[in-house]
Amino acid sequence: MKDFFKERFKKILDMIESSDLQEKTVNAWVSAAKEGGWSIEEIDKIPFTLLTDTKGINLVEHTIAVTLGAYGLAKAIESTYKVMPFEINYDFLLAGGLLHDVGKLLEIEKFGDTYRKSRKGKCARHPISGAIIADREGLPDEIINIIANHSKEGEGRPQRIETIFVHQADFATFNPMVMMDKGLLIE
Repeated sequence: MKDFFKERFKKILDMIESSDLQEKTVNAWVSAAKEGGWSIEEIDKIPFTLLTDTKGINLVEHTIAVTLGAYGLAKAIESTYKVMPFEINYDFLLAGGLLHDVGKLLEIEKFGDTYRKSRKGKCARHPISGAIIADREGLPDEIINIIANHSKEGEGRPQRIETIFVHQADFATFNPMVMMDKGLLIE
């Protein structure tokens, strides 16, 4: 299973300078997949959300899009501002982006031909379970902040700049799907 996640996330993992952080990021995905009872064959089929029609976009695709979106936003700001008001840790940004939804492997379960919220998911949403997984795998507190605070759980909480970028990229990929379902996305 480790090779599966290394292959799926290779492009982004290769951008992370710390080999220890690369390894722990992959280990967190492996741990979550095992704990959630997912097989390699099932992982590419998991929808990235249960809250709206995902139009076939799966959790892995969403994770990559969010991570690259957060990275692009950070690079755009860094290349435009004459004076940077904050420092961006790209290793934290990339690993945090890859891990922001790792808890969904516990939050979602297969139910016949569809998916639903699991019992674990009813007890703790994915930002919480994902942060616990990351902590268990020895990931830095900064990455735990990204995971725990990338969604509504982070509203009004102290956040790293990388958390803000992941949050914005996450909602930039989620909101259009919801708007399409509600007929609010102008095409």
